[in-house]
Amino acid sequence: MHWAYWNPVRIRFGAGLFDEVAGLIGNRRWALVTYDQPIFRELSARLARTAGEPVATITNIETNPDCADLVTSCRLFGAAAQRAEVIVALGGGSMIDAAKVLAASGGDFETVRRHLVEKTPLAANAIVPIIAVPTTAGTGSEVTSWATVWDSANGSKYSLAHPGLYPETAVLDPALTVGAPRGLTLATGLDALSHALESIWNVNGNPVSANYAVEAAREIIETLPRLLDRLDDVELRARQARASLLAGLAFSNTKTALAHNISYDITLKTGTVHGIACSFSLPIVMGWAMGAQSQCDAALRRIFGSDLHAGAERLTAFLQDLGVDTDPSAYGVSPGEWDRLVEKALEGERGRNFIGRQAAKAA
Repeated sequence: MHWAYWNPVRIRFGAGLFDEVAGLIGNRRWALVTYDQPIFRELSARLARTAGEPVATITNIETNPDCADLVTSCRLFGAAAQRAEVIVALGGGSMIDAAKVLAASGGDFETVRRHLVEKTPLAANAIVPIIAVPTTAGTGSEVTSWATVWDSANGSKYSLAHPGLYPETAVLDPALTVGAPRGLTLATGLDALSHALESIWNVNGNPVSANYAVEAAREIIETLPRLLDRLDDVELRARQARASLLAGLAFSNTKTALAHNISYDITLKTGTVHGIACSFSLPIVMGWAMGAQSQCDAALRRIFGSDLHAGAERLTAFLQDLGVDTDPSAYGVSPGEWDRLVEKALEGERGRNFIGRQAAKAA
């Protein structure tokens, strides 16, 4: 068996580390990508007091970065009187993904559009470095080299990917996640669980990614239900943030698999938030993965115990206890539509990563 693992992101983890970001910027001109919300305006001002004012502040992205909004974001970024030498992404995965688009754009979204649609290569030496400061615990975007770009007007989703888009540094300050409401905490937590499991039943899986994934999944299953009942518990926030980071380190080398490919159409058609859309099908997909590969089964047993069928049932109960329906019909998908959706997803980029393709096709 041949395998390799690589992740170049420098990671800083711990409460209070937001105050280190100014030092990481140094003397460089910087741009900020964040939310236009009171708490983020406060954090932005706090950072500017020590790092100096940013040359550009981009605040027009909310969730699921869309081509229509990114055109404006890139224009604002390119219109800065001085070119940014580093981008600080402060917020959830959407902010970090948007920062990656800006970093690759040269101030013009058309550069990114041509890359996504026409496969025009990006100029690696023109990509602006990123300091990622996540304020949610789920996406893992702070340690990956890709970003999800949505084109809702045309019912499409793209993945922007380039080795130069790994952030240079990820600063994970669990204290920044304390204000996340229950719904966001649930969705991002389940997104992280999906990343962990999808990196296990994956053709690109390896021993290093599996170790990260097993630890992440076990921690999320233990921590997330408790956290949802105690949203202000900083220790539980830190455990969830660490688990999300480990899941990110796992799938940074494997990418995701079938459950994620299924989720894209669910989100585009029904608006179901990503973390729910990519996790409700996990027990079904786990059933298709079991028995397909000994290494996968061994990793899943470290999470769910020796009886994987019982483990899949426990995963179903775990999701349902959190209020997540695991029946596709709950998301407006009839049995016939589900079969067509799975068949389509199996041929998608992420679906082709799934080790249980034959079992899924036969189901």
